[in-house]
Amino acid sequence: MARHPMTRVISMTARACLCAAVLFGSASSVLAQQCPGPAGFNKWLQGFKQQAIAEGVSPQTVARALDGVTYYPTAIAHDRRQGVFAQDYLTFQDRMVSNNRLSVGKSLLQKYASTFNKIEQQYGVPGPVLVAYWGLETDFGKVMGNLPSIQSLATLAYDCRRPEEFREQLMYALKVIDRGDLDPGQMKGPAHGEVGQFQFQPKTYYDYAVDYDGDGRRDLVRSAPDSLASAANYIASKGWQPGQPWLEEVIVPDNLPWEQADVTIQRPRLFWSRYGVTYRNGKPVPADNTPSALLLPMGRDGPAFLAYPNFINVYLDWNNSLVYSTTAGYYATRLAGAPALRRGNPEPFTAAETKQLQQLLAQRGYDVGKIDGVIGAGTRAAIRDMQVKLGLPADSYPSHALLRQLQRGG
Repeated sequence: MARHPMTRVISMTARACLCAAVLFGSASSVLAQQCPGPAGFNKWLQGFKQQAIAEGVSPQTVARALDGVTYYPTAIAHDRRQGVFAQDYLTFQDRMVSNNRLSVGKSLLQKYASTFNKIEQQYGVPGPVLVAYWGLETDFGKVMGNLPSIQSLATLAYDCRRPEEFREQLMYALKVIDRGDLDPGQMKGPAHGEVGQFQFQPKTYYDYAVDYDGDGRRDLVRSAPDSLASAANYIASKGWQPGQPWLEEVIVPDNLPWEQADVTIQRPRLFWSRYGVTYRNGKPVPADNTPSALLLPMGRDGPAFLAYPNFINVYLDWNNSLVYSTTAGYYATRLAGAPALRRGNPEPFTAAETKQLQQLLAQRGYDVGKIDGVIGAGTRAAIRDMQVKLGLPADSYPSHALLRQLQRGG
């Protein structure tokens, strides 16, 4: 399924509050030379104004939002730094699912209990799922970013890297303003135009924002009810299954067919039950046909979860970073009453070692994506295939045993 631009934005969400957890790469000087400088920006902006009016945005809104907007080098600088989650799952979730964030999240579930009940009845999305995203995205609306969204989007729409994507987002930003939801000055956030307590890009804002407090505006900056209901509306649109789990922590035995343990491979729970997978309390996993995947975010020696369609189809659509999505899903289970996870004893593996492993896999013809020290879907698939070939436990997680064999030409 094609990913909406919003998912790329929320794929690096909580930019202000997660910045310490993100490593940045340097800009490409060749790319910078190929892209236009500020000299032609004003002429381009005049043409975009005419296009916006032709698409039905009022001339008053176009003038109010775009008059005086100038080329914004800060947006270009941020865009050239492609941020990635470089920490392993346990390190990242330790930072993000803090005791304070758990405490605040639980208090907000109580504070807005009636709102959450109403939202779940209407959209099917439970409060803990929303509060977990709320906390990770913007620290419950406290850290939404302060860069000017209109100026950032206009600059990126003029730029050469992804102009069509950002022209669409800029157009929808004008439509959000034209509809009366926000004023131009209220549209502030990270560098790619994200807005509000759940960091929606403008098109997502326009398509899914809900006026839930009844004041006549879809205000995802100042209104918690509007923000929460809008997030639920978006999640529901992705196929959320009401009343169904998203993640459940499990205990795994030593004799699993590890090559089956991947978030991309769904099996009936009966499959895992036959191999002796149990819940934390020792209760066997039900021997039924409920589809599930065994998720091992740090390999067979680390934490283990059964991931259900709500996680696979919704969480990974909101954010395709497995580290982020597993953290968000786990945080929601904690808010829903689950105990702290069993950490296990995973093998430490640094980002530098992962980059070396990616290079060796790429030399053998595997498509691992960008060699950046991040264990993405391509890297996991390549690791699993090579583990199978070398007779190693194929849990899709890097190990020094695998690295050594590849270094020796295995």
